[in-house]
Order: sequence, then C-alpha cells, then structure tokens
Amino acid sequence: MSKYSKLLQELKGRGIPFSEGEPLKRHTTFAIGGPCDFFVAPETEQQLEWTLSFCQTNQIPVFVLGRGSNLLVSDDGFRGLILSTERLKRISLLPGHRIFCASGVPLFRLCKFALEHALSGLEFAYGIPGSVGGAIYMNAGAYGGEVGDLLCRADCICADGQRRSYARDELQFAYRTSRFQTENSVITAGIFQLSPADSDAVREQMEEYYRRRKEKQPLEFPSAGSTFKRPKGNYASALIEQCGLKGASVGGAQVSEKHSGFVINRENASCKDVEALIAKIQKEVFDKMGYVLECEVQQLG
Repeated sequence: MSKYSKLLQELKGRGIPFSEGEPLKRHTTFAIGGPCDFFVAPETEQQLEWTLSFCQTNQIPVFVLGRGSNLLVSDDGFRGLILSTERLKRISLLPGHRIFCASGVPLFRLCKFALEHALSGLEFAYGIPGSVGGAIYMNAGAYGGEVGDLLCRADCICADGQRRSYARDELQFAYRTSRFQTENSVITAGIFQLSPADSDAVREQMEEYYRRRKEKQPLEFPSAGSTFKRPKGNYASALIEQCGLKGASVGGAQVSEKHSGFVINRENASCKDVEALIAKIQKEVFDKMGYVLECEVQQLG
C-alpha cells in the first residue's frame, strides 16, 4: 500500500475531514491557486497532531493554511497536504482579562469577543482578514498596534507531533515576523492579555478603524492585503505612486487605483500575472528610487 493510500484509509477511519484535488483559490483572499493533493481540516488538536506525525513519518509535504489572507498560491497548486486550521474555533475568557483563542478563529471574531467582554487592546486588528494563527505567525499589525504586543503565550505542535508552548519573550516578535517563520511547527492557540474598558469606547474605536480601511483599501477586489513590507524611512505605496505605477497591470493583476500598496486580482488574474507585476514594481522602484521592496505576501508553490 502506498503512503497516500494509507493516508486516505487513516483519514477516513479516524473521521478527519478531508478532500482531494481541492482548488486552493477557494481558500485564499486572492482567489488564486491551483489544486492540492489533499486538503485536511482537523476538528481537534489530536487530529492535527496525528496528521502532522503521519506526514513527518511518511515524508509527505505539508503546508499550514489559515484563512489564506496573506498568500499567493501557484497556478499549479501544491503537491502534498494542505493542513487547514479552519475548524479549530475554540475561544474562551480566562481570569485576569485574558482570552484563550484557537488558531483557526477569524481575527475579527476575536476582536468581537473582546468587545463582548468589554476588553480593550485589539481594536487595531478589527478588519484584518486573517486567522488568529496567521496573525501570530506574521505578527499582524495596523494603526500602531501589533498582535505581539498582546500575546502572552502561544501553543504549537512541532513537526514530530510534540506539543509546545512559548511565552511572549520567546516568540522573537519583530515587524511582520515571529519565530514561527523559521521553525517547522503549527500554531494551535494563543492567549491574549487585554485591559478592561468601556465597551462603547471599544466599539467606537473598532468602527473607526474599519471605516478607514473601507475608505482607503480596495476591499471590493480580491487581494492578499498589503503586498510589500514598509521600507525603512518610507512607504511602499508612496514609492509606487512616485514611479507612476498606480493602476499598472499585467494580465488580470493590477496595482490598485485606490491604494497603490495593494496588488489586486481585478479580472481572473493568474499567479504568474501577479508575480510579473510584483517583479515590475520591484524593479522600477529600485531603478528610480533606490529602494528594495520586500514582499509581505507569502508564496506557495
């Protein structure tokens, strides 16, 4: 029996939700990406732990997917197993104004949960279209706040299936990065330290940040959010505009006319369209302005 036949048999026997040949464009905010061999969505940490261990033992490539909000997937898809955290949704209030939140919970749901319990600190994150796990992985931030400022513990399962917890000072948070980007493990949950506040004030601030996002960002088109990291001493969007690239396009991919820091899927863009447009932007900004723009968007395949 091949390792893939054995995997199918075990997934079915253990009742772990999965599909074969799943188009990944259905699972990314860019709406781009070919099929994967297996799309597995464990409902418990135990199922996730078993899946990781099986793939490690049988040398099956694994990629962990949250809400796919910061990801560009190849048109050819992914040869291996996509491990989705979308069914890991546990969230609860802990003593001391803390929240336990599983990695598959959408970030906006965590923000609303904080609001429901009159807790402040996460207002900046309302409207960021990712999962809690992805936000920890990327140290997501906006409007002067970052997830790493609030996280007091992160739980994960290592590639060999062993569980581990990290305290905040072990997580190596920096601008749009964490230790998880350099080690092979899966974030399963985080504990956030918040502060008591007036719920009306929290709601007002959340709504204000969301209003700004709608006003300034091209939310009406598929995208992966901000395409580039902020270069030291400048802004990617300003540099792109100064190079006359606002509205530039390759195939169905376009530099947003609303916010030039976003590359959008304007009309059935392929991964190759987006890659070509990103390369064009990086070359022109370097040639004309002397800045190296580093992609914030992760690539798969």
